[in-house]
Amino acid sequence: MRINALGNGIALLVGLALVSSQVALAETGRASKEQLRRGQYLAGFGGCSDCHTPKLMTPKGPAPDQSRLLSGHPANMQLPTVPQGAIGPTQWGALTTNDLTAWAGPWGTSFAANLTPDKETGLGSWTLEQFSKTMRTGKHLGVGRDLLPPMPWFDVAVLNDQDMSALFAYLKSLKPIANLVPAPVPPK
Repeated sequence: MRINALGNGIALLVGLALVSSQVALAETGRASKEQLRRGQYLAGFGGCSDCHTPKLMTPKGPAPDQSRLLSGHPANMQLPTVPQGAIGPTQWGALTTNDLTAWAGPWGTSFAANLTPDKETGLGSWTLEQFSKTMRTGKHLGVGRDLLPPMPWFDVAVLNDQDMSALFAYLKSLKPIANLVPAPVPPK
C-alpha cells in the first residue's frame, strides 16, 4: 500500500511539474517548436487573422498583411460614418471596415485587439493566466469589460489548458508591433 501511495504521489508531482513547465514555457517565450506549431495551427484554424490582421487588396480580394500579422485594427485608420438608422439596439446586423478589423452593431463599435507581444499596446505584459481567464470568461483580463462581437471568445473558451497554452505561446512568439487599438465605442 505504501508503495502504491508513493507511486501515486510521484505521478501527481510529475503531472504538476509538466503543467508548471508548460506554463513557464509559455510565459517566458521558450516554448517548444511543437507547442508553437500547435498554437499557429489553432490561430489559423480559429481564423484569428480574419479580424486581427489588417488586409491588403490583391487581385483575388483582401489578403492578410503579413507585415502586420495579428496587430489589430490600425490605430490611424479613420472609420466611415455609420449611416443613421442602419443599425441600432433593436436591429440585427453589423457593418465592418474593408479590412474587417472594426465592426459596428447594436453593441456599438468594436476594434480587433493587437495580439502581438508588444508590451505597451499588445499582449506583451499579459500572463498565460490573464489570457486564459479572458478567453474563458469573455471579460478583458478576466474581470474587465466584455469582449465584443464578432470575437468568438466562447469558441476559444472550450480549448483545453494545453491548447490554450500553445495558442498563447504562439502569440507571444510573434514580432511585436506597436499599434494602440482604439477603445470600444458604446452604442448611441
